[in-house]
Amino acid sequence: MGQKVHPGGMRVGVIHDWKSNWYTSKKEFAGYLLEDIKIREHIYKKLAHAGLSDILIRKDKQRITIDIYTARPGIVIGKSGVEVDALRREVHAMTQKNVHININEIKRPELDAKLVAQSIAEQLQNRVSFRRAMKRSLASAMRSGAQGVKIQCGGRLGGGEMSRSESYSEGRVPLHTIRADIDYGFTEARTTYGRIGVKVWVNKGEIMPAGYEGITSGKDARLGDQDQARRRGGMAEGLSASRETARQRGTDREGLGPVRQRRGGSGAGPSGRGARGGRARPGGGAPRPRQDNVERPRTDEQAVSAEGREQPVIVPEVESTPAPVADAPDTTTPKTQHEDPTKLDQSGDPAAESKGEN
Repeated sequence: MGQKVHPGGMRVGVIHDWKSNWYTSKKEFAGYLLEDIKIREHIYKKLAHAGLSDILIRKDKQRITIDIYTARPGIVIGKSGVEVDALRREVHAMTQKNVHININEIKRPELDAKLVAQSIAEQLQNRVSFRRAMKRSLASAMRSGAQGVKIQCGGRLGGGEMSRSESYSEGRVPLHTIRADIDYGFTEARTTYGRIGVKVWVNKGEIMPAGYEGITSGKDARLGDQDQARRRGGMAEGLSASRETARQRGTDREGLGPVRQRRGGSGAGPSGRGARGGRARPGGGAPRPRQDNVERPRTDEQAVSAEGREQPVIVPEVESTPAPVADAPDTTTPKTQHEDPTKLDQSGDPAAESKGEN
């Protein structure tokens, strides 16, 4: 619960490289590592106002090469290279080795997480509202081409007595997707009411292996759509595919058949409806051709419609009753009527009838 992993350290060896490159024995390992820490601390302290983003160190036995990435290379170099020469002499005094320093300029500082965090921290120190600073940096990073940004500030925000943390995010920041290039930066703003920590995550897109051809073939598809397409083994649909389909209306959508194009009211005739079929328009323009890509009803496996093939003769089936059943009597038990002759003789005699009833 709550155990966070540094996005850069999680991707080292996969899409990112180490920030210090050297090899030594176990006995000298601690000394080399402490030397790297001292070099970085010294450079960050000396050039804190120069907008430093990253420092890469490469070592061998007698030489140290330092690559400094900054948004303000003029401040680092100084007039006629005075500042960088002074820095080279100071690092040489610390390490007693030959020092070579390369200054690299960051073209788009809005996409560098470390520089974005430093910018927000400077605004907080100048008493700018933390919400305004966060939203402004978020919007500028998204305009510069980032696929997702997340900014979090924690501390006594606004001078409140109790510390809290607030975050704003836009786009996608998939921390568990290793191929996603997630840049992470952290810095602290030293304000009059305490320190405020600023964390920034910037998603710069995907880094694929060399020679890999994307599934989307140039479409601006989301990472989730690409994953789903790979699992299904099909093509992924880009973000603008639905809009393109809505404009074109000519392709088959998921097997439902093509959709008729909507006719506008610009070519309406005297009756108020547009010209249909091959009738000429009132303005004298060419007749509108009839749409032929509408799916026709299919009646057999060869996809031949009822109009284009010969229909079989349909013979009505009349049920006939078999002869033995027709000649059979209604019932197998004959009915016979028996009459009492005495009743016939007594009919009409009231005395006999009354006697018989008694």
